Amino acid sequence: MKREGSRWGIAHIYSSYNNTIIHITDITGTETICLTSGGQVVKSDRMESSPTAAMTAAKKAAEVVRDKGISAIHVKIKAPGGHNGPNNPGPGAQAAIRALSRMGLRIGIIEEATPLPHDGCRKKGGRRGRRV
Repeated sequence: MKREGSRWGIAHIYSSYNNTIIHITDITGTETICLTSGGQVVKSDRMESSPTAAMTAAKKAAEVVRDKGISAIHVKIKAPGGHNGPNNPGPGAQAAIRALSRMGLRIGIIEEATPLPHDGCRKKGGRRGRRV
């Protein structure tokens, strides 16, 4: 599958209901190449998690990455997860991936990287759960 002349990177996309953060590293995952978020491209707080903000942030990241010589990318999507957070990513995750591919970056593996609890802390809400 590898072609000559294509350098790979990893796009770590953290997408919650409040923000979308796109962090692009080299293939080892140790050196940061670019880091953008929805909050950098919109003015109001409520728009940070929107698909539009995620697309704009992804375009900004893709331009920087292409200048550094990376032409292909693996994607790791992460939701808040843990023992209290939601396990499904926010609205910006799909929009960010779509924008990265539209900018001409080849996409390899799309992987889910949401942290899952292995029965650690007690969940909040008390003995009878959250009463609505």
